[in-house]
Amino acid sequence: MKTGRNLQEVLVELNRQNKAKQDFISPAQGMRLREDGRTFEINHLTSNQQEVFGTTPLFHRQVASALGIPAKYYDLMQAQKPTLLAENVNAWFGDKTNSYMVRSMDYGAGQVARALLSERYRRIDNLEVASAVLPLFAGSDQYEVVSSEVTEHRLYLKVVSKRLEMEVRKGDIVQAGVVISNSEVGLGAVSVQPLVYRLVCLNGAVVNDMGERRHHVGRQAKAVEDSFALYSDETMEAEDKAFLLKLRDTTMAAIDETRFAQIVNRLRDSTEIPITGKVQDVVQLTAQSYGINSDEQEGILKYLIEGGDLSLYGLSNAVTRVSQDVDSYDRATALEGIGWQVATMGPAQWKEINR
Repeated sequence: MKTGRNLQEVLVELNRQNKAKQDFISPAQGMRLREDGRTFEINHLTSNQQEVFGTTPLFHRQVASALGIPAKYYDLMQAQKPTLLAENVNAWFGDKTNSYMVRSMDYGAGQVARALLSERYRRIDNLEVASAVLPLFAGSDQYEVVSSEVTEHRLYLKVVSKRLEMEVRKGDIVQAGVVISNSEVGLGAVSVQPLVYRLVCLNGAVVNDMGERRHHVGRQAKAVEDSFALYSDETMEAEDKAFLLKLRDTTMAAIDETRFAQIVNRLRDSTEIPITGKVQDVVQLTAQSYGINSDEQEGILKYLIEGGDLSLYGLSNAVTRVSQDVDSYDRATALEGIGWQVATMGPAQWKEINR
């Protein structure tokens, strides 16, 4: 499992970000992209007040999606004809009657627009999530945060229970755990998913078909007339408090002995399913089925052969092992989820891959 930063470093970063971010609600007609194709403005429609932002690639992708501009054409205009891009973006914003939320962050050189979201987007921020769930594990030697990270796009907290463990097969011990993740920029719901932590190689598999998700959708927010910065009203704060209490319950439910036994039994089943096809072809077809790139595919083949376990379980472990080698923590976590999907794929799909 990719370890990321230690928990203290993550909490320091979350506190820094919490002080450095601002959210805005604005009508689309008050939004404008400058002719450099990079600088974004929010202009108050009834005053001279203006907010100016740098931008991120994700923000531009969300602008393209909101305005129906094909991503390849958007990128081409931005690279070669930024003035044309600005004309397109501003014309389409000018035709819209709805409002959007802009989430911004000061990374040290001024505010940067990091996300363009629906005005109904419900802000459930990383620090709130961490503050809700981490006290559940504090002061107990039963639990350990084995990996944590805050990336440009998501927060991850991966916790294992050192007292809840079982054997998949003799000598191959796994511990129960939970992954809590969140995105502040519209790339996913608040998610609580069981985790299987394999002690023999410190691999982790994210059990992504047995978790709980809560989407960032709420009541329509309103702009504040004098500054058009967004604030929570008492009703929204009460709703958030209720949600965070439920999040705590869901987190502990993920580390449940009965559920863990079901997960381990599914892994035991995968140990009895042999790879009978040509190993290289099986890895290639698996990669095609799950969006695994060529470098990752080579690593999976290497670890599968080195491990010597030519079963569906062995293939799954090769996938989770290669997750430790990728640079991106986001991608590493995705591969941990793919490892579980491989171990539990249906018979028809496996028959096609293992031919």
